[in-house]
Amino acid sequence: MIHEVDEALRRLVRDDALRGTDVEVAFDAPTKDWAARRNAPTVNVYLYDIREDMRRRQRGLLNDYESGQVVSRRLPPRYIKLSYLVTAWTQRSEDEHRLLSELLVGFLRHEAVPTTLLTGTLAALELPVPMTVALPPPEDRAFADVWTALGGELKPSLDVVVSSPVDAGRVFPAGPPVEDGMRLAMGGDSVAHRPAMTRRHP
Repeated sequence: MIHEVDEALRRLVRDDALRGTDVEVAFDAPTKDWAARRNAPTVNVYLYDIREDMRRRQRGLLNDYESGQVVSRRLPPRYIKLSYLVTAWTQRSEDEHRLLSELLVGFLRHEAVPTTLLTGTLAALELPVPMTVALPPPEDRAFADVWTALGGELKPSLDVVVSSPVDAGRVFPAGPPVEDGMRLAMGGDSVAHRPAMTRRHP
């Protein structure tokens, strides 16, 4: 699933936000060593956080039908938040800011990853894949901490978060369909079988 989101973002950057440019798209960690080896304008899309999107968790079971009858039930998909740090790398800061501006506008055009870019299991689920950009990070996460962990200096970036549905894979077979009407079996009258009670006189 993660590699399918990666490929969708790569195509979104190259074919939509930066259409007509020769900018490369990389998913490597933007460390100092990586930056030193770079020799062409590059947009780095670094996956730095994976966690469940608890706001989208659903309860209950979903029915699978064949010929109008329920044949099985399955757990609803779980949504996983994939957080990407998007940065631009060129020789001049002005060019980096221009690329970031184009990327921001390109991402803001979509509230979800376009269905035409979905492949594999994401396309098979036929569910929307929500996407947000430039929202404030959670309180337990700061971009400065990410750069510190990467060993690099703080750099302007866009935070792109994709909530990807994942099939839990748990399926429960359903019982055979009920074809007869309800039948009610009545037992004998228990009152008729009670022993007679004798009344005692004082």
